[in-house]
Amino acid sequence: MNTYDVLVIGGGAAGLSASLVLSRARRNVVVVDAGTPRNAPAANMHGFLSRDGMPPAELVSAGREEATGYGATITAGTVAQLVHCGPSGFQALLDDGQRVKARKVLVTTGLRDELPDIPGLAQRWAKDVLHCPYCHGWEVRDQQLGVLWNGPESVRYAQIVRQWTHDLVLFAPDNTLTPADRSQLVARAVGVVEGDVDCVVVHDDQLTAIAMVDGRRIPRQALFVPPRFIPNHALLTDVGCDLDEQGWVITGPNGTTNVPGLWVAGNVTNARAQVITAAGEGSAAAIAINTDLVGDDVRTAVSHFNQGFPV
Repeated sequence: MNTYDVLVIGGGAAGLSASLVLSRARRNVVVVDAGTPRNAPAANMHGFLSRDGMPPAELVSAGREEATGYGATITAGTVAQLVHCGPSGFQALLDDGQRVKARKVLVTTGLRDELPDIPGLAQRWAKDVLHCPYCHGWEVRDQQLGVLWNGPESVRYAQIVRQWTHDLVLFAPDNTLTPADRSQLVARAVGVVEGDVDCVVVHDDQLTAIAMVDGRRIPRQALFVPPRFIPNHALLTDVGCDLDEQGWVITGPNGTTNVPGLWVAGNVTNARAQVITAAGEGSAAAIAINTDLVGDDVRTAVSHFNQGFPV
C-alpha cells in the first residue's frame, strides 16, 4: 500500500491547484483523477485571468505538468471507497484494486448538471445550450438568446442574461409568472413565450429555434438553461460529512469538514465556483492542509523528543 501525506481526489482546477501548492511545500501528494471533467464539452473557458479562451484540457495538461514537476503523483482512476482511520488518517480503495493511505484528504470531485428532459438539450450542452452567462455570454452577445424556465429563480436569471443581448425570450410554462415577474420582464423588454417546450431545433450543427408543443417555432441562436446542480459527494457522505438542508456538504474555513483531516474545494461544495474560483479554493485548502500537517509534525516531534528518540 502506498502512503502519502495528502490524497487529492479529483484532478480539475481545484485539485491540481492544491497539489501544486502542497508539492511545493515538499509534501508527498497523490492525485487520483477519473478524467471526466464537467467542462469537457466546452471548447474554451473564460474569466480566468491570463488564461481566458484556453481550452479546458490545456489547463489540465499544464497543471499536471506543473504539479508533477514538483513531485506530485497523478493516478488515473476513481476512488471507490474512502475510510477514516484513526484520529485523521484515511485509506482509499481505487476502482482497479489499488489501495492508498494518506494522512489528509482533499476531495474535489465537482458536480454534475441535471438538465430538463427536453429532446436535443443535452446534445447541445456547452455548445449553444449554456448554463453560465459569465462564462459564455460574451461569445453569444447581441444574438437571439433564450432562457429556459427551470424554477422561480429563472426570472432573475433571465434578467442577468439580458445584459448580453437586446433580443431575449424567456420560455416559461403556463401560469408560472407572477404579476411582479411580468412587470420586471416587460420593463427590460424581455420577451415571454408561455407553454411547454417540445425540443430544440438544430440545423447544420447550430441551434436555430425552440419548438413548442403547440407547433410554434421561436427562432433562437443560443439557449441558457439554469440547471439543477448535483454534487458528486458520495465519498463525503459515506465517510460521515454533514450536509445542509439543500444536500450540500457543510464546510468551515478553507474547505474544512466535520471529519478531521478531510477538506473539500471547488464545485463539490460550491456550485457557483468558476474555474478560477475553484483553483483559488484548492490553493486555500492546500495551505490549510499543510498547516494542519505541520501541527501534527510538531506534536510527533515533541513526543519523540520527550521519549528520547533521535530527532
